Amino acid sequence: MVSHRSACIGALFAALLVCGPAGPGPVGAGPAMAAKLKVPRFVALRFSTVNLRAGPGRQYPIEWVYKRRSLPVEVIRDLDTWRQVRDRWGTVGWIHVSNLTGRRTVLINPKTVMLRKQPDKAARAVARAEAGVIAGLEKCAGAWCRISADGHTGWVRRAAVWGVYKKDDGK
Repeated sequence: MVSHRSACIGALFAALLVCGPAGPGPVGAGPAMAAKLKVPRFVALRFSTVNLRAGPGRQYPIEWVYKRRSLPVEVIRDLDTWRQVRDRWGTVGWIHVSNLTGRRTVLINPKTVMLRKQPDKAARAVARAEAGVIAGLEKCAGAWCRISADGHTGWVRRAAVWGVYKKDDGK
């Protein structure tokens, strides 16, 4: 339902994962650059189909196939050109750096989140985002994060999204 004060972002929760057979920037950089990046950190899937493997190499079996471009994942270990990641649901596996981007995104957690004009729960609502919507992360300040999705930009409570840490400025 869309009111005159807010626009609905996204539709139903799209299929995120399909069970498998058993960018430029620092994320795609080689081992020397990876050693300089902090772990853990959040990144996003570069493509609409990305394999999650059991180990750091193409010889390891594919455990999951992600079907959602820009889905945020948490890098928990760097090893050469492979990243061990954890997703929102706790699944852990390995993804090649060429399938990841350093562009920050977040996943909306609750059923519906109101995007606000200012970082204040009393501020005017500018849009509504449903659970499962992936939004670009612009910045965070205190308990609020500024996100954008489907042409709408606004502030949401940090606790309403997955893809940022408690003391993360979003950059």
